[in-house]
Amino acid sequence: MQRSKPPFRADEVGSLLRPLRIKEARAKLEKGEISAEDLRKVEDSEIEKVVHRQAQTGLRLATDGEFRRSWWHFDFLQHLTGCELFHPDEGIQFAGVQTRHDAIRVVGKLDFPDHHPMLDHFRFLKQQADVAHVTAKMTIPSPAVLHFRGGRKAISKNIYPDLEPFFEDLGKTWRKAVRAFYDAGCRYLQFDDTVWAYLCSQDELKKARERGDDPDGLQETYARVINYAIAERPSDMVITTHVCRGNFRSTWISSGGYEPVAETLLAGTNYDGYFLEYDSDRAGGFEPLRFLPKGNKIVVVGVITSKFGELEKKDDIRRRLNEAAKFVSLEQLAVSPQCGFASTEEGNILSEDEQWAKLKLAVDVAEEMWGK
Repeated sequence: MQRSKPPFRADEVGSLLRPLRIKEARAKLEKGEISAEDLRKVEDSEIEKVVHRQAQTGLRLATDGEFRRSWWHFDFLQHLTGCELFHPDEGIQFAGVQTRHDAIRVVGKLDFPDHHPMLDHFRFLKQQADVAHVTAKMTIPSPAVLHFRGGRKAISKNIYPDLEPFFEDLGKTWRKAVRAFYDAGCRYLQFDDTVWAYLCSQDELKKARERGDDPDGLQETYARVINYAIAERPSDMVITTHVCRGNFRSTWISSGGYEPVAETLLAGTNYDGYFLEYDSDRAGGFEPLRFLPKGNKIVVVGVITSKFGELEKKDDIRRRLNEAAKFVSLEQLAVSPQCGFASTEEGNILSEDEQWAKLKLAVDVAEEMWGK
């Protein structure tokens, strides 16, 4: 059967390729040729269009494509009380390419401000989604992301000489964010999270140790923080997570199947749904899905790649969903692209037409698997 609440049988992770108008407006703003208000008007117009395009594609949800963001995570994190954006000597290293030299560090006591700009971003999205008769979906980074990417070195020892108070404030900050988005009308919220995939990668674990961090026990710590953050969500609010292996200009960071974290992630965190990447051999097999408890939790299987434009065959997608159903009931599965199409404003290496064909494929396969 199709689902009347998120995550839907055909779903999407969040980001979409930035339209040319937004790219051009951003460039003009940097040159001082237009104002920030002029850029906002362009963003408003393009978000209105893309929400209706998602509805026309057959999706039952819509995001704003993260059109107002440069990064999937930094734009949210830099506006938290106690955090700041800075520019280290190196960017984030992906397979064969490095990002811009941006990063986040904790310089004060953490909190979620009452006027975080993404609350207004969501309110505008919801207005458009209501008109299009779809559910507005908001995406924010997971609290684990703020800790793991920079580690101990990126957290002020003057403010947090010990990490336990930091993790306590981390949970409180995200709990406050959950409430704030709910009060703004959000009923479908997603925590985007690269960390669980990094904990499956020996290379990433090695890097963590080399920078002086101890990854042992982090699974349990992150699960505790996440569960605290979402514990008071109202019964009509759905919170999911997306586990990402890195997504920048169609490249990636981490490899390794979900087995090392599957039990803690699927059974030990209290999310309503899990968007898991399964578009390449780097994700391993479906066996770890056996840890998903029977009941209402949903795994959204990302077997359609967002990294390249070649369209998958329906038969192949159906076959892979049936393979996953050997380890978890088909009624607890859904389908989506494995990641967003533009985790940063640069976007992946495919066209907008190819992007929409991927999303339509998810809708068509879902109707064949679970009915219209």
